[in-house]
Amino acid sequence: MHKAALDLSFQTRAAENVRARLTLYSTLTHPENTTLILPEKDYQQNLKLYQHFLYRTDYDSYFLKYRMLKFYQMKHIFEILDKMRCLRKRSTVSFLGVLVIFLLFMNLYIEDSYVLEGDKQLIRETSTHQLNSERYVHTFKDLSNFSGAINVTYRYLAATPLQRKRFLTIGLSSVKRKKGNYLLETIKSIFEQSSYEELKEISVVVHLADFNSSWREVIVQDITQKFAHHIIAGRLVVIHAPEEYYPILDGLKRNYNDPEDRVRFRSKQNVDYAFLLNFCANTSDYYVMLEDDVRCSKNFLTAIKKVITSLEGTYWVTLEFSKLGYIGKLYHSHDLPRLAHFLLMFYQEMPCDWLLTHFRGLLAQKNVIRFKPSLFQHMGYYSSYKGTENKLKDDDFEEESFDIPDNPPANLYTNMNVFENYEASKAYSSVDEYFWGKPPSAGDVFVIIFENPILIKKIKVSTGTEDRQNDILHHGALDVGENVIDFKQSRQCVTYLRLGEFKNGNFEMSEVNQKIPFDIHCIRIYVTKAQKEWLIIRSISIWTF
Repeated sequence: MHKAALDLSFQTRAAENVRARLTLYSTLTHPENTTLILPEKDYQQNLKLYQHFLYRTDYDSYFLKYRMLKFYQMKHIFEILDKMRCLRKRSTVSFLGVLVIFLLFMNLYIEDSYVLEGDKQLIRETSTHQLNSERYVHTFKDLSNFSGAINVTYRYLAATPLQRKRFLTIGLSSVKRKKGNYLLETIKSIFEQSSYEELKEISVVVHLADFNSSWREVIVQDITQKFAHHIIAGRLVVIHAPEEYYPILDGLKRNYNDPEDRVRFRSKQNVDYAFLLNFCANTSDYYVMLEDDVRCSKNFLTAIKKVITSLEGTYWVTLEFSKLGYIGKLYHSHDLPRLAHFLLMFYQEMPCDWLLTHFRGLLAQKNVIRFKPSLFQHMGYYSSYKGTENKLKDDDFEEESFDIPDNPPANLYTNMNVFENYEASKAYSSVDEYFWGKPPSAGDVFVIIFENPILIKKIKVSTGTEDRQNDILHHGALDVGENVIDFKQSRQCVTYLRLGEFKNGNFEMSEVNQKIPFDIHCIRIYVTKAQKEWLIIRSISIWTF
């Protein structure tokens, strides 16, 4: 027979085997729905589903049921032959019946042996590839429960019992570097850049993830000597997840054509972070991930609190306070177990910062929510991977970024022609977004109506961007208003007082409270002259008392 015909015959037979086994699985697990049969054309899909079934089903139990089905098939054949005895030419029928039984028995035996051996090989390969060792099965067996903790027994290298749940946990994972060590400087920056009141609201968890026990002992000694008072106060915890809980790290898939040592490094890093997240799941309300070579801005906790408050009532999964790697990524603590499981499930697929993008998307946050200025800066010169040079810097970082606006809750309105989805609210958010409208006419307005009257300390409005420097407000003024009334299904201020004019597309004024004799209900940007250029309002920042 021609080779192509043989291949086609083999594929057809394989598809039939897969379909039969899937039908069997459906019958065994869903006896009330015995008609669940997959379409014959979807061979590859059937095969994948069947393999998935093998991964999730007890091997011995399944094949016991499978052999029972074969037994009933043979029993059914004997019943048919028994009925044939009433026919004429019994001797011929008997001979043919015995022959049929013999051939069917041989077919079932050969096919069963062939398929079972193939399935055993498939399971062996799957076991080797997915789990690779019996010693860490207990770590992965509960992956189906994404809300539960991973069963890991941590070693406490330096810690005192946490006295209470805090507002923010800061997590760091560190391994031995071939060149340089920035961990102590990172811990120092966290504590030094926080006020006494802020220190009461944070805890720092350091995961020393290197398997070299001598290195860990040296680092722990350094940490306990320099930060003993923070350890005693319960603000600093140093842990280690034993190697026995890790999956195999050699012979993994070489996605993106990465060399084997690079695959091992990034795969282990995913597991390092997963175990760190798992530990921190119940220590605070929020969690921020840092790397072990980071410098913090002054009063970064206060800035984070302001941002969280400004997003009250808004759905988010991840907030980003740095544009680099896995630095400054903020999560709700209740999402940490799912994130830990997610990193473990796909630990060998791609680097952690890529996986985080997928995690965010799977939880329905489509867009990146990143804030400026950045609160954390990469300061390491040598990478933890092979000690290679890493000069990446976040050019949006500001050492003194305490001056983040309050932007109290408000509704925004404009009668300008908005371009696509660049709506008015994006100018008022701390996120790196903006309002964009088509050329405004004289008398057009952009209005902010506060939920409650406020006392304003400072106002700053910026228009245009670096790449669209001409899309500024060329002729405009800023007004503040009071006495809000309901008007045509909206709220508006009755009276306005002009604060000043825009200059070069920007407006900024301090000590507003000393110039305005009333609590402010509204702020209005007023276009005083038409322009041909489009208008970008990049940011509206308001500081209150």
